[in-house]
Amino acid sequence: MEVCPYLQETFKILGRSWNGLILHYLSTCPEHKAHFSQLKKDLQPITNRALSIKLTELADRGLITKHVISETPPSVCYHLTQKGIDLAQALKPLEDWAHHHVTLEDQG
Repeated sequence: MEVCPYLQETFKILGRSWNGLILHYLSTCPEHKAHFSQLKKDLQPITNRALSIKLTELADRGLITKHVISETPPSVCYHLTQKGIDLAQALKPLEDWAHHHVTLEDQG
């Protein structure tokens, strides 16, 4: 029996550091969008460089779009595409499973 190539491709996306968390985070934001600075603040300890790389990867796959807002100073906002929303929704059962079966290490 062969492994499903579509699932294999999906795990190539989700198996990379931060990608699943970025998709999940944007799915919880109003209108599925957030500014770079908000993503950076809430996804600690990701570095600016790593976040920028991950956002570019997700945009290249059509899961998010990047909008540069012309103001002083300029800001950048990222939105989930419908494709990204669909993938984030597919992660919901995984999140539910994690709440029931994963024990978090003491954060203090």
